[in-house]
Amino acid sequence: MNTLKVALAQISPVWLNKEKTLDKIGISITEAGKKNCELIVFGEALLPGYPFWLALTNGAEWNSTLQKELHAHYLRNAIQIEEGELDVLCMLAKENKIAVYLGIIERAKNRGGHSLYCSLVYINPQGEIKSVHRKLQPTYDERLTWSPGDGNGLQVHSLKKFTVGGLNCWENWMPLPRTALYGLGEDLHIAVWPGSDHNTKDITRFIALESRSFVISVSSLMRLEDFPKDTPHLDKIIEKAPKILANGGSCIAGPDGEWIINPTINKEGLIIETLDFNRVLEERQNFDPVGHYSRPDVTKLSLNRQRQSIIELVNE
Repeated sequence: MNTLKVALAQISPVWLNKEKTLDKIGISITEAGKKNCELIVFGEALLPGYPFWLALTNGAEWNSTLQKELHAHYLRNAIQIEEGELDVLCMLAKENKIAVYLGIIERAKNRGGHSLYCSLVYINPQGEIKSVHRKLQPTYDERLTWSPGDGNGLQVHSLKKFTVGGLNCWENWMPLPRTALYGLGEDLHIAVWPGSDHNTKDITRFIALESRSFVISVSSLMRLEDFPKDTPHLDKIIEKAPKILANGGSCIAGPDGEWIINPTINKEGLIIETLDFNRVLEERQNFDPVGHYSRPDVTKLSLNRQRQSIIELVNE
């Protein structure tokens, strides 16, 4: 019970194609299961992909036909959890007795069904979706396509001896959401990113040292050849695109802030490691940010986990 075998799935999406990307994710889950992994983590927005077109095609242009058509294509390939679009992955998690953290683009029905959220989904080893965390604050040009989320998904989950929680991309730089997870007992932090190592090389070790927890950062890959030929307006998207848009950088830091796995660059596949829970206990001896090294009588955090919606139905 003290050890946990984890797999970091550093893969590219079949960009903006949810069916083919679901198939690719399923292959990784099955492969990790065959290797007796107990947790597999995928990058931010992997299903069906990060909105790289925004930075490459003047995404802020007002009333642009190109931007409207790409956004509509994104919506069609986003995930509606309520419609069972993750059921196949839940089944695979159950069959392989493996927990899953997966970055998706969610088309949330409780917000009308036509706005998008960058969400981090946790599926337990029994194949049940236990939390869906909608990114609190999209970053920079992401705000042109993603909506701001809420605190409902700021939750942690028991996984053997570990207590695991996660955040999306630059949320990991936000002190209060991190603290909320620490306060809920987190000792294995999941940080998901679209890529690359410029995101993961500093913050991964910093969070580990601050929290005295294991930190797993997982990024996707995205190369010029990963754009499907049938992508709308592909010629405009790749006109200014570099050969490598996301180089990975997936890594693991231990509770002492030192590398267990250094950022891995330009390599597709599973990165596997076994974590020992005793390391958490050892490093909490001298520092525990929400325990003996906190002062709740002086500073305290308030967490609102209500799922936000525009309508509240009151029965007559």
